[in-house]
Amino acid sequence: MVRVKRGNIARKRRKKILQLAKGYRGAHSRLFRVANQQVMKALRYSYVGRKQKKRVFRKLWISRINASAREKGISYSRLVNYFKNSKIDLNRKMLAQMAVLDCSTFHKLIDHTKPLN
Repeated sequence: MVRVKRGNIARKRRKKILQLAKGYRGAHSRLFRVANQQVMKALRYSYVGRKQKKRVFRKLWISRINASAREKGISYSRLVNYFKNSKIDLNRKMLAQMAVLDCSTFHKLIDHTKPLN
């Protein structure tokens, strides 16, 4: 049977992992076995982090809208209901931007959607 030499391929594979582990502390950036474990863990965390980022930002936008809406004496859930009934389809990101950067327009929008009781 012919002997298979894998030096080139194995070195490339290890170099790729060690390149990803650059900047880790101690052996985690120098020794392949430890670096490989840390890179796998880091890739798992980055995948989860991308999902969490969406949740965290949505929470932030809702709290900003709520804070600005309460200045006008209305809760967030009522405000969203009024927007839905008035057929105003602005997403939470845009509403939060308006609440922070252009408060007067946001308050006019609330006045426009508020039902007269």
